[in-house]
Amino acid sequence: MEAQKENRPAEEEGAKTDARAAGSPPFHQSKQCCRLDCQEDNKKKSISSSSDFSDPVYKEISLTNGYINRMSRDELRAKLAEFKLDTRGVKDVLKKRLKNYYKKEKLMQKQPTNANNYYDYICVIDFEATCEEGNQLELTHEIIEFPIVLLNTRTLEIEDTFQQYVKPEINPRLSDFCINLTGISQDLVDKADEFPKVLQCVVDWMKQKELGSKYSYCILTDGSWDMSKFLNIQCRVSRLKYPSFAKKWINIRKSYGNFYKVPRNQTKLSTMLEKLGMDYDGRPHSGLDDSKNIARIAIRMLQDGCELRVNEKLYDGALLTVSSSTPIEGAPAPQMPKFR
Repeated sequence: MEAQKENRPAEEEGAKTDARAAGSPPFHQSKQCCRLDCQEDNKKKSISSSSDFSDPVYKEISLTNGYINRMSRDELRAKLAEFKLDTRGVKDVLKKRLKNYYKKEKLMQKQPTNANNYYDYICVIDFEATCEEGNQLELTHEIIEFPIVLLNTRTLEIEDTFQQYVKPEINPRLSDFCINLTGISQDLVDKADEFPKVLQCVVDWMKQKELGSKYSYCILTDGSWDMSKFLNIQCRVSRLKYPSFAKKWINIRKSYGNFYKVPRNQTKLSTMLEKLGMDYDGRPHSGLDDSKNIARIAIRMLQDGCELRVNEKLYDGALLTVSSSTPIEGAPAPQMPKFR
């Protein structure tokens, strides 16, 4: 044991030398920060550009980002493993993960973050609705599955789930296409309650979890359609006012695209999972399984340093974008909306 302690400094110095020779400046993890070697040398070279970075913390972050951009995928994975971070994903995802880890460490030294400003919970919702092959324009989509996955943002774990099937009112008979796509049988919806009763169960469940009272929360969806279209249409069909707690949400496709800098066509659920190095878990187009997989993506993004925040809302029936500069504010306590 003592011999190992004595040899450790020499081993560490040898590792530094090997890393420099390989052209991959290593990070150091200490009480103060994780940083790249060779930055002291580069500070001298970058004096002429110091006016671009008046804050030394941001200057160091910028220099580190430059080193990370030049790292190979194997070097990125090795460095992530050193910091006990996830090593799965394509190269761009790995670079983003490492950059955000380092940035978070540096900014926490500069000004510790206040976790109390963020949502305590995220409710992931992915409806299943009646459908026909070819998405006929005249079809009124009615919700037939209402799932919720409750994600604890402190523990980054799925804490609970809710699921109820819904009996459609306008088109009570499901198409063969819908049954095959969603796995929801005619018998399941025949035995289910109609939407107003299911929504009351949703509200009761959320109240039981003390969402909007003791704990702050927001809704997260895979795209805009769940809230702006499916829930909006369903409330009109059921002659209900639109629930106030669902008027703002996180569209994870927008968040993913903006955070990882990828085009819109790379933000489908299956593509996001693939790029993050994950496989789909469960049955595709099951509302609950889809919601769980969306939650897995949200967890990975939070781990990578993304501050998921509300980016869309429904105002007077119209879908609007919420600015990223808007202060974080949780959804109101759930209440059953009145009938129209």
